[in-house]
This record gives sequence, C-alpha cells and structure tokens, in this order.
Amino acid sequence: MAFRDYFKFNKDKTTFIFIGGKGGVGKTSVSSATALWLAEQGKKTLIVSTDPAHSLSDSLEVPIGSYPREIKTNLFAVEIDPDVAMEQKQAQLEAQKAANPDDDDGGLFGMDFLSDQLDLASASPGADEAAAFEMFMGVMNSDEFDVVVFDTAPTGHTLRLLSFPEVMDSWVGKMMMLKAKLGSATSALRKIMPFMDEVDDPQTSEDLKRTKEQIDQAKEVLSDPDRTTFKMVVIPEEMSIYESERALEALGKYDITVDSVIVNQVMPDICDCEFCHARHKLQQKRLALIDQKFPDQHVAQVPLFKDEVKGQEKLLKLAHILYDDEDNDEVVQEAIQL
Repeated sequence: MAFRDYFKFNKDKTTFIFIGGKGGVGKTSVSSATALWLAEQGKKTLIVSTDPAHSLSDSLEVPIGSYPREIKTNLFAVEIDPDVAMEQKQAQLEAQKAANPDDDDGGLFGMDFLSDQLDLASASPGADEAAAFEMFMGVMNSDEFDVVVFDTAPTGHTLRLLSFPEVMDSWVGKMMMLKAKLGSATSALRKIMPFMDEVDDPQTSEDLKRTKEQIDQAKEVLSDPDRTTFKMVVIPEEMSIYESERALEALGKYDITVDSVIVNQVMPDICDCEFCHARHKLQQKRLALIDQKFPDQHVAQVPLFKDEVKGQEKLLKLAHILYDDEDNDEVVQEAIQL
C-alpha cells in the first residue's frame, strides 16, 4: 500500500490531518508539502498553523494572516492568532450588550463579567489551544474544504489541543449540573438576588445544551479514522523517537488514529566521508528502533536535503518523494558538501 493511499476522503465531509511531533523535526515542512500536494491533486485544502511561533509563512514564502487566504489554486492558509480570536469574541459580546442596553444583569453574571473572563482567557496558557479548537469547530461544521491540514505546535501543545474537547465537555457538564442544582433554589433566591434570573434563563440552558452537542460532535469527528488522522514526524534520534512513542500512547487515550510515522532527515551513505558514514550507521540503528516502536503504523522516510526545504518548489519536491515515491536527485554523493 503506497503512502498516498493512506489519505481518506469523504464526499461532502471535510477530512482532517494533524501533523505533529517533537520541536525541530520538520513538522511545518511536512505539513506545507502535504497541503501543496493535496491541492495539486485537486483537493480544496486549508492548512492551519496552531504553533504560537508560526513559521508557515516562512516555509511557503508567502504572507499568511489570521484569516484564511488563498495562496494558490486550491490552497488556503491561516496562522491562528489567539488575540484576534479573543477580539472577535469581545466584539460579539459588545454587540450583544449594545442590542440590550437595559439589561440589568450585565454587571455580574452577564456581558461585563464574560468580557472580563475573555480578557483573562486571552492571556492564559491555553489561549492558543482554545483558538485552534474553535477553528477546528468552524471548519468541521462548514465542510467548506475537502481537507484541512493542521501544522501543530510541539507535542505538549498539541496534546492539550486534542484534549480540549474533553476539557470543554467536563466544564460544560459541570455548568449544566450547577444550573440544575441552582434551578430549584432560584425562586427563593430571586427576591434577594435579582441576578439569579440569569441562572434560571431558559436561553442559558439552550446555549449550554447546544455547546455540549457541538463538543460531542467534535469528539466524534476527532475519533473517526475515516475523517481524522494524525501523522507523526520524527527524526532518527532517540529523544525524538521516545517522545513520539509517549505521544502515541496519549493520542490513543483520546481515540485519535495515528496512521503513519514520517522519518525526516534520513542521511544517505557516503562512503568517502567518515563522518557521514558514521552518522548513516547510527541512523540505521535508529530506523530499526522506529520499526520496533511503531509496528502498527506505516513508516515513510524523507531524505536529508542538501539545502533548506523552503519555498513551494522545494516543498513540492519533498511531497513527490513522500507521496509519489520519486527519487531525490539532490541527494547523491557528489552533491553533498560538508
């Protein structure tokens, strides 16, 4: 089975591909190459950078902002900016406040309180993951794209992102339970605490219920191997391999399907270079370790390039090597200078 055959597409439903791994293994290069190749195959593709230290625009050598923009035929790109996402939420709340100027509940459990919470959230450690998850929810429900490729942050951030549905589900569930418990007491409390009307508001219950349904839908899509898969990028070094092994176990807890492992920066054997030959021998041992650690995943290799892999031409060359089994004509003994 060729590596390209591991892609699954659904009519009228978006396919999601998460590409992750340890920092510095080449996730952005592989993500960009994958997105370019999918667009070349005629798939309407969106590539989303969820890494706070965005390098997607550097990789593709085009300016990319916080809103999806078309950078070539069939290919759209966005770098998630949590500050912009929070500003949008703030604007929505301000519009609601303006539409209800006589709302006396705005100060405590109302719009002013939520605005303060958003200010805190925008500075919280999970703001990037929250914004990324909201982007996932948006594209999941729209089915505007054939495929969405997520260029993820290093492993820890990515695991927090993919655990976000569980966290949100727990939070919304507790809010619903709290509201149910408070509901029976609101009649007595309303006389001395007028803001309790907000707690008993049927619209609040409906909003919580709708949010719960959206989270359940997101969990279902993330755990559906026909719609969502994760590709792990590693380099043939022990630290990368062991961190990826732990990440694989964590992803299993969230029912995320990891269908393949992409080994980047694999050196050729250059016999007349003692250093190169030693590195090649060491990498061969690490490649054997990768086969041992990831027996259930398809393992593909990307050779070390003599130059930086950046710009769409170089990225497409990488993609054709990875997905079309082309040889890398740059990686020959005469071409490598150390």
